[in-house]
Amino acid sequence: MKEIIAKNYSIFFNNDGYDSLSGYLKTCNYSKIFIHLDTNTNKKCLSVLLNKIKISHFETIISRDGENNKNIESCINLWEKLSVLGADRKSLIINLGGGVVGDIGGFIASTFKRGIDYINIPTTLLSMVDASIGGKTGIDLGVLKNQIGSFYDPKMVIIDSIYLKTLHKSEIYSGYAEIFKHSLISGQQLFNNLCSELNSNIIYNDQVIKQSIEIKNNIVLIDQKENKERKALNFGHTLGHAIESFLLKSEKRLLHGEAIGIGIVLASYISHKLFDFPLTSLNLIKDHIHSKYKKVNFSITEITEIIGLLKHDKKNNHGKINFILLKKIGVPVYDVQVENKIIIDSFDYYNK
Repeated sequence: MKEIIAKNYSIFFNNDGYDSLSGYLKTCNYSKIFIHLDTNTNKKCLSVLLNKIKISHFETIISRDGENNKNIESCINLWEKLSVLGADRKSLIINLGGGVVGDIGGFIASTFKRGIDYINIPTTLLSMVDASIGGKTGIDLGVLKNQIGSFYDPKMVIIDSIYLKTLHKSEIYSGYAEIFKHSLISGQQLFNNLCSELNSNIIYNDQVIKQSIEIKNNIVLIDQKENKERKALNFGHTLGHAIESFLLKSEKRLLHGEAIGIGIVLASYISHKLFDFPLTSLNLIKDHIHSKYKKVNFSITEITEIIGLLKHDKKNNHGKINFILLKKIGVPVYDVQVENKIIIDSFDYYNK
């Protein structure tokens, strides 16, 4: 499968990636190589990587798994490990894990000794099609997602679906929400393919993964720092992130993709109300999301608290909450302010 050229790096697939990595390591002559894992990927994925490529000298640095560990304490722990193990500015970090591993590892790399190289090898569907692509790094601030971070490109990304065999079904579905979002902001073809009766049970295959990555990469190539076009990648995320943050310490806690799925339905409804987004598309989106994810009911008290969290969204400016909406499939509208009543109405639509 042919590589995808990103802004300052390449995205490789399967064995092409390991061949490229092997050649790259021989050429660059790094002083030390660190493989960054979490407790899960250390058990399930490290041996897979080492069977694919021979790295003679390396150290492992391990984070605790889970979004609740994507914080400054984890960073301090990793910075200290790098220091103790003698990392310098000519060292390399290989992030082998999901979005949390990639986000923390990229942030650690961007800040340690003012920046060292890193490579992403994502092991979840979510990180393959989203977190590992585009050069965003970051950590959470309390329950607020990705409040601290940087734009810092990896040296390469390797996509290998073999790692998906280690995942629970719920993690696969979590990643699918980003694939579905990409179909909504890019054009009708992928959306129709995903929603067709023939393909409605397809969550991923190598072709769908590559299509999804190409959609995100093409947007990032136009707008790396999220001045305009890249904001489209946040469709469904304004309310989705707020829902995810609100439920982070609740019994109803959701995976990222589960929360974004809800956010997609809410944003589609708001798009219908404000920009005449087609009702047929809106209902199809809602039915498709409900077919993939469990329904979560929200009380008016919970909705009010979720709305209160919107003030922390990174797209806000000058105190205004900015939504990304759609006029139709593939036609985004940027920086839209939305009245609270319409947001509440969108939850009513989702709850029905």
